[in-house]
Amino acid sequence: MGAGFTALVVGDVFGGAGMRAIEDVLPRLRAEHEPDIVVVNAENAAHGSGTTPKQAATLLAAGADVLTGGNHTFRRQEFFATLETDSRVLRPANLTTRGPGSGSVVVDARGGYRVGVVNLIGSIFIDAAQSPFTVADDIVDRMRRETPVIIVDIHAEATSEKIALARHLDGRVTAVLGTHTHVPTADEKVLAGGTAYISDIGMTGPHDSVIGVREEPVLRRFLTGMPAKFEPATGDVRLQAVLVRAQPDGRATSIERIDVAVPGGSPA
Repeated sequence: MGAGFTALVVGDVFGGAGMRAIEDVLPRLRAEHEPDIVVVNAENAAHGSGTTPKQAATLLAAGADVLTGGNHTFRRQEFFATLETDSRVLRPANLTTRGPGSGSVVVDARGGYRVGVVNLIGSIFIDAAQSPFTVADDIVDRMRRETPVIIVDIHAEATSEKIALARHLDGRVTAVLGTHTHVPTADEKVLAGGTAYISDIGMTGPHDSVIGVREEPVLRRFLTGMPAKFEPATGDVRLQAVLVRAQPDGRATSIERIDVAVPGGSPA
């Protein structure tokens, strides 16, 4: 085990543009930063809603060690088998009590580390079967018997809920990292107990858009109140992530935002 642990955690991958950003940029980031683990939120990879088995395989082959999900994780039924058979592919632990897959995993990472990854979903403005706070306590207590290095992806709408969860888990996990809004925040910090935090990592995908979607149908829906078919955008493709560094005992020492532009557009 080395002198310090490093995790690269990538914000929501959105559509074909986000997939191409991962394939183009992630290998370079891995070579540059040499993270011990790479975690990627993949819940919008399939045309902006859900994930397919092929996309999960592509993301893992591109350098992800663990995939996390969110409110669209169960959007595509063909993905259920992947959730059941590949422990590296997570869904929010509190999204359902009986659905396929798991919301947490402990993996053997590089550098000799054992790393726990927990995927949770918020309960404000999103349907969740259980409170993320209660579920987090149970999972983290179990994980800490195996490792002090634990990363939490909290996929939530409300900033207050994400901050509160980080405060609740401060000192017990290495990082609490927000996903879901597709808009990166500038509040990255290491809390007093040694837990790294950011309200939202941001989006890996097309930023010339309305949170990944072409602006025309979104504006039409807002202006008229009529239904509109949303389509992924293709312009200003970026990979957004955070780099978390920690001591071997799991206490974070720093968190840094990463924002990399990907030249050209992409098919949705």
